[in-house]
Amino acid sequence: MFRHRKYCTLRVSRNTFGVGIVTEEGKILSDERFIYVPPLGRGIHPREATEYHLNNAQKVLKRVLKESELKMSKIDLISFSRGPGLPNCLQVGSSIARYLSLKHKIPLLGVSHCVSHIEIGRLLTKCKDPVIVYCSGGNSQIIAYIDGKYRVMGETTDIPIGNAFDVLARELGLEMPGGPKIEELAKTGKWVDLPYVVKGMDLSFTGIVTECIKKLNEGIRKEDVCYSFQETVFSMLTEVTERALAHTNKSDVLLVGGVAASRRLSEMMKIMCREREVKSYTVPKEYSADNGVMIAWNGILAFTSGQRMKLEDTTIIKNWRIDDVDITWL
Repeated sequence: MFRHRKYCTLRVSRNTFGVGIVTEEGKILSDERFIYVPPLGRGIHPREATEYHLNNAQKVLKRVLKESELKMSKIDLISFSRGPGLPNCLQVGSSIARYLSLKHKIPLLGVSHCVSHIEIGRLLTKCKDPVIVYCSGGNSQIIAYIDGKYRVMGETTDIPIGNAFDVLARELGLEMPGGPKIEELAKTGKWVDLPYVVKGMDLSFTGIVTECIKKLNEGIRKEDVCYSFQETVFSMLTEVTERALAHTNKSDVLLVGGVAASRRLSEMMKIMCREREVKSYTVPKEYSADNGVMIAWNGILAFTSGQRMKLEDTTIIKNWRIDDVDITWL
């Protein structure tokens, strides 16, 4: 067993270059991030995001080592996000991780971005075996651990919910990320009818966004559109989560991913869980968005449960499904 060893990670997503250092006991020693924000009215351009990450990688690494008062020679494992994600951005993280591994002769492990969101949530909330609501800019899934895998019980059939928020936010001329700005506008909004699209356990958001844009063009107040959009999509998520609880007979719900920072979504999940007499947990806001700490902790879990990787196997997997990942530590 590795006692008090330190594990370093490189987390590169479409808009975040993050580095974190965590001990195997789950103590966070340092957490640094540089976040790329696209110009107002635009989405994330892969080339621009990649250049941003490359330009700031060294700064982030220096800061995280300074904060933890460590040198690379004291690091026992380097883990990095292998996927899913934008290939250009993933390549930045994997290339830097391989370089550091070779230079300092440190073991290297590529881990799943999606699993990492779940594991940091389980670590920080002490939640053991929940139905997981994973909602971010790149994913919207209802997940449960069953027979050695995180199984997807329901998911978006088109765009993720975080993406839907950002599309609407750009239409409203709001800065990214769009979710917090829409939530603020929604506080003074009133209900207008929008499509409600649940297909069994799956969800669809594109038609709802299209209808929101149509209503804005018709002169409906932006506050009313934001309120109705938020209530509709969060109600859809709550419905399929409740159905997953009934199917699995689990007693906890864990909300993770960037959209978990929404107070309204957390509130709706808590109400549903209270009515079903189960517990509701939400990952702390500071670790809901992409970060290096979550990759470090996932690396620790995988490494200490026996997972190893040769250098030639540390390639990225841009479309890596969470249900394709072996969970060897549960």
